[in-house]
Amino acid sequence: MFGLLFFIFFTPGASEFLCASSDLEMSYTFCDSTTHAFRFNLTPCTTMNKPVWNADLTWIPRSDITFLKIIFTAWYNGAKVLHWKEVLCSGADDEYAVCGMLKGETIARKFDIKGARMEFPKGNYRIILQGFSDESENNMIACLDFTMIVKQDIF
Repeated sequence: MFGLLFFIFFTPGASEFLCASSDLEMSYTFCDSTTHAFRFNLTPCTTMNKPVWNADLTWIPRSDITFLKIIFTAWYNGAKVLHWKEVLCSGADDEYAVCGMLKGETIARKFDIKGARMEFPKGNYRIILQGFSDESENNMIACLDFTMIVKQDIF
């Protein structure tokens, strides 16, 4: 099965499907009301417990990325199960290619997501991914709200 591939000037509040299969559904929307130039593709979509998923991201940021702090929060069936913060870009000795990108430049990256590190039991997941261009978390440059429904238990 193939994943969906799309490039959208995203309409705020509208949900976009990443994939739907017999054991998984994934969709996302933006958390804010700003229109985004964004594309995200994830394959394969047929099972959650594959060792590696292939991701493809294209995004035109709305501000310079000299500093980037990511906040990742996940809920499982309504209970918060993860809250993680990480500074990816600090302006000095940054290891990620996205660091130093300027407002309006196109970020186009392919990367792998290692799915075998964790197993996802049947249920509803909500994942919020926020990006900030300052340490105080006042200037949000991106916010994605993912919904993931795992339809079959892995056991």
